[in-house]
Amino acid sequence: MRRTIDWASGAIEIVDQVALPGEYRTLRLRTVPELIDAIQRLAVRGAPALGAAGALGVALAAFAGGDVGAAAQRIAHARPTAVNLAWGVERALAMLPHGADAVLAEARAMLDEDERRNRAASGHAAEFVLAQCSRRPLRLLSHCNTGQLATVAWGTALGVVWHLHARGLVESVLVDETRPLLQGSRLTAWELEQAGVPYRVQPDSAAAAAMARGMVDCVLVGADRIAANGDVANKIGTYGLAIAAAHHGVPFVVVAPTSTVDERLASGADIAIEERADGELTEFAGTPVAPAGAAAFNPAFDVTPAALITAVVTENGVRGQHRSGGAPSRDRVREGPLEGI
Repeated sequence: MRRTIDWASGAIEIVDQVALPGEYRTLRLRTVPELIDAIQRLAVRGAPALGAAGALGVALAAFAGGDVGAAAQRIAHARPTAVNLAWGVERALAMLPHGADAVLAEARAMLDEDERRNRAASGHAAEFVLAQCSRRPLRLLSHCNTGQLATVAWGTALGVVWHLHARGLVESVLVDETRPLLQGSRLTAWELEQAGVPYRVQPDSAAAAAMARGMVDCVLVGADRIAANGDVANKIGTYGLAIAAAHHGVPFVVVAPTSTVDERLASGADIAIEERADGELTEFAGTPVAPAGAAAFNPAFDVTPAALITAVVTENGVRGQHRSGGAPSRDRVREGPLEGI
């Protein structure tokens, strides 16, 4: 699979993530409004990919002329929680005094950096996971989508799976479906299928039960914003997953590039949480699944306190190690044979 997002012949080219897994197709975005629409309807998503989208969007605006600063602000505020979007916009915008070509060169450099950083971060995380988990091969649990589709290339938390799978160290991956837009069952499962990694999709609400049955050796998640104290904003459901992992002594590892760290925010309490439309919950594929007029609480993200996280790993290594991964709770019932433990 080629890059999730790239620049080609004067336009931004993205993999249309709304179409997957039924169809793999690309979209060409030629204007800033087209890019903002793609960001808001999640045709392009994932914190690192949004950073690239922000930078390339500034390049689009620079070549189009007009008020580039105003266009950049509209892009930066298309979604509020992932810090990478504004980071990408700011970094590209800083090159505007040198002309549109310089803006594009900076954005393209960021595309190249993304894969290097994510390969490094996931490589460090893979070694950390192996140090935490004695069982081989590993049974991992994934939430939302953190593979190539969430980045320019390779992936963050799912990149750990690619490293471990190449070494024959992955038994299987439990994939949270990830409500409400099913990025786990639609996107992560599709990526694992393409890579030949054994997996099973499960409802988000089954994760704690899977840990109680001894089916999970480690939980791997990405991040959309990391506060200075180590609190992590990620896809809704991550907080509950971390509570369950802490209760059952399962390592909970966050993998993200340093562009996701926001040192300006002291804690997760300062992170703005995006709320999505009611219809994403009250309808399914256009069919109502709730009474007409039903209201919904539909936050796209939640904040996991640092104390519940075993470690945050970036391209520079383990940034912060908080709770110990620990041994499985004695009351856990292990599923299956004990070989390799």
